[in-house]
Amino acid sequence: MKPKSVTLDDVARQAGVSYQTVSRVLNQAAHVSAKTRDKVEQAMAALNYVPNRVAQQLAGKQSYTLGLATTELALHAPSQIASAMKTRANQLGFNVVISMIDNLSLPACRTAVNELMSQRVDGVLINVPLSNDDAGAIAQLCGDLPVLFLDVDPQAEVFKILFDPHCGAEQGVEHILALGHQKIAVLTGPLESISARLRYEGWLSTLAKHQITPCAVQHGDWSAASGYQQALMLLNQPVRPTAILIANDQMALGVLRAVHEFGLRVPEQISVIGYDDTEDSAFFFPPLTTIKQDFRLLGHESVNRLVDHLHHHGDKQQSSLLLPTSLVERHTTSKPGESAVSQEALSQELLRIARQLSPR
Repeated sequence: MKPKSVTLDDVARQAGVSYQTVSRVLNQAAHVSAKTRDKVEQAMAALNYVPNRVAQQLAGKQSYTLGLATTELALHAPSQIASAMKTRANQLGFNVVISMIDNLSLPACRTAVNELMSQRVDGVLINVPLSNDDAGAIAQLCGDLPVLFLDVDPQAEVFKILFDPHCGAEQGVEHILALGHQKIAVLTGPLESISARLRYEGWLSTLAKHQITPCAVQHGDWSAASGYQQALMLLNQPVRPTAILIANDQMALGVLRAVHEFGLRVPEQISVIGYDDTEDSAFFFPPLTTIKQDFRLLGHESVNRLVDHLHHHGDKQQSSLLLPTSLVERHTTSKPGESAVSQEALSQELLRIARQLSPR
């Protein structure tokens, strides 16, 4: 026999309050005392009550569900952002449903957003590279439904939160130039990606400011495999670079392998600098110098801002936000022809990292 579902009436009897009070607690109404709210939540926990989100949606009530349209979650950055979003949303009493896009086009994004809206989400997060016009089209498609973009041009006239791409690109170039490198190669991400294109433009403009042109340019697809393949191309150029600027850490991992197989040493013969500071980059060999983007912060802040907009029922102005980046200097960059770190210093660094990770 199928067990009887726990209802709001059951919760109300358990807590000794009215049905309406339980409903107000579920809908996070402000005019409920902390003592009453705690009593209702304890009753829900004791009865293992699960809110019927479908019934709430059909009744036209807030579903406490956010939709996320995102690129391939096999890549580190999108997966870390999605994880942070789900964690923060749960803390705020929201669910997150995900629609993943493998074809980076406006029609594919429209399909994903329509799928999310069909589930009656309260707001949409878009972590898909979109041009200004395409982002505007998606915002129009969503109508009154709030939508927040994470991979658009900073000049796009939409509600957005993203890392400052020019700042990050400039930090990487200035670090390499300060070490004395002149023969600098560039490995970009796919240029259909807004963030990849903006990083590339930032590198070029900062290099041009110092009267330097890249000695070689290759385009990868964010994966370690493409980093490896494109690095072999860079290393076979007539002018071999002494430093390589790379658009993400996964491609940098492939570059490190290619340099090793080419019989060269990092950083003595080639300096390598990544972008993102994924959790694994400190454990590459050598540990990777990179530009840090705090994906946990991005995921949390995007949910905070979307939920804040929902709580204000759209009355609060949608202000966009540029998040900062920072240089994380490890052991893959040094002056041309100079070892950045002794073997003893490298061993001490690895021991320090191991101590941080060991349980206390």
